[in-house]
Amino acid sequence: MLSFLDVLLASLLLVITIVISVKLRLGLAKTLIIAGVRTIVQLSLIGLILAWVFARESAWQVLTILSIMTLIAAFAAKHRVKRPYHGLLFDTIASLSVATGVITLLAMTLILKITPWYRPQYIIPILGLILGNSLTAISLTTNNLINDIHDKKSFVIAKLSLSATPFEATHAFIKNAIVNGMMPTVNSMMVVGLVSLPGMMTGQILAGADPTQAVRYQIVTMFFICAGSTLASTLAALLVVKRFFNARGQLVIPEIKHKH
Repeated sequence: MLSFLDVLLASLLLVITIVISVKLRLGLAKTLIIAGVRTIVQLSLIGLILAWVFARESAWQVLTILSIMTLIAAFAAKHRVKRPYHGLLFDTIASLSVATGVITLLAMTLILKITPWYRPQYIIPILGLILGNSLTAISLTTNNLINDIHDKKSFVIAKLSLSATPFEATHAFIKNAIVNGMMPTVNSMMVVGLVSLPGMMTGQILAGADPTQAVRYQIVTMFFICAGSTLASTLAALLVVKRFFNARGQLVIPEIKHKH
């Protein structure tokens, strides 16, 4: 059981990174302090909220939290796109909601067999893991695809002039974008257990769980994450392509939404 003093001692480790930043003039000292404070405040608040929700196990309360988590993730993914367009937020919310919703529901009902399926101590952390990775996958996929269509517009137009459909004209871009979006997830799966011990497994082992069971939970969790990221990336790519073509299959560059 960790005490408040233990957490305080661990937070002092942040001083090491701040000292390095100051000595090397990295300009990260202020950012590190803010990040450290936000970590403590945000996680403390979410701990109180989750404790309150866990005590009730109300379906609508759990769904409200899941919806808020999804919206926050969608906003974060949108802000990572360098060439945002009007409608990008809707596309991001739709991709994340469908992908993470489907995978989380399958995980809870068919694989983990949790009853009821909305039990907060299971569904909230699982959705959070899938959302975090899907967020990165969507932002990378969207960025790559938008950049390719903008930069290689003449190639797309040439393909269309040869009777190619919008999907055929952009297939190479879609493929490249999804592969790039999936790369962080694939890389983590390649070295899991050899280079890194994932958080869920480490947490269970530290809590005294059977290592064999902890490993099994981690394996299925990695597969949840991979499936969620793949589905989210694919949906995001298809929605982006739809924005760039009209009903007659003509290339139309959507209006760029300038960042402020």
